[in-house]
Amino acid sequence: MSKLFKGSSSSISSSHYPSSSRSKHGHRSRTGPTPQDAIHKLRETEAMLAKKQDFLEKKIEQEIMIAKKNGLKNKRVALQALKRKKRFEQQLTQIDGTLSTIEFQREALENANTNTEVLKTMGYAAKAIKGVHQNMDLDKIESLMQDITESQEVAQEICDAISRPFGDSFDEDELLAELAELEQEELEESMKNMGRVPSVPASKLPSSRPSERTPSKKRVEDHDEMQMLAAWAM
Repeated sequence: MSKLFKGSSSSISSSHYPSSSRSKHGHRSRTGPTPQDAIHKLRETEAMLAKKQDFLEKKIEQEIMIAKKNGLKNKRVALQALKRKKRFEQQLTQIDGTLSTIEFQREALENANTNTEVLKTMGYAAKAIKGVHQNMDLDKIESLMQDITESQEVAQEICDAISRPFGDSFDEDELLAELAELEQEELEESMKNMGRVPSVPASKLPSSRPSERTPSKKRVEDHDEMQMLAAWAM
């Protein structure tokens, strides 16, 4: 009896726990389908159910025609046709619900697959950015920026030195002050000369009756007077 129970217990344990025995022997566990495979299967199922919908709709139309033809002639046949129509309508309603569920699953799976691909791409980009930044040293970057700033300052100093004019440099304020003094001296000299105006002879003075003179003689006298005044001013 003990041998019998031992044998049965061993057989029961081996039959009830097949996965554990296979895992001990190192067999590979079965993996699930990929999202692409699942989406493909769902689309195939949708197409199959859509064809069945068309078939049921045609059957419903046929049963309605049979019921119409036999409504007065053969009531039993007409009633049977209506019963079949009702069953077809129930199946059609069930297929509509099944299609809605499958469409929801497919859309959810497609969205999940899209999100997965987006996350993979973002992770790939993050690794690339990390790899680029890994070769950068902040201390070296700051030192480089300081070198660039110093180079720009040196370049500006060189430009200023090149653009500086050669020769002696004079104070513009001093030059303006000296010019003002010269102008004042010139004005004072002119005032002194005006105080020593020479007497002009009566014969050189213009006549009180200009109408008695000819125009050519007046121009000559004006010219002579201008020369005398110019000589006096010098």
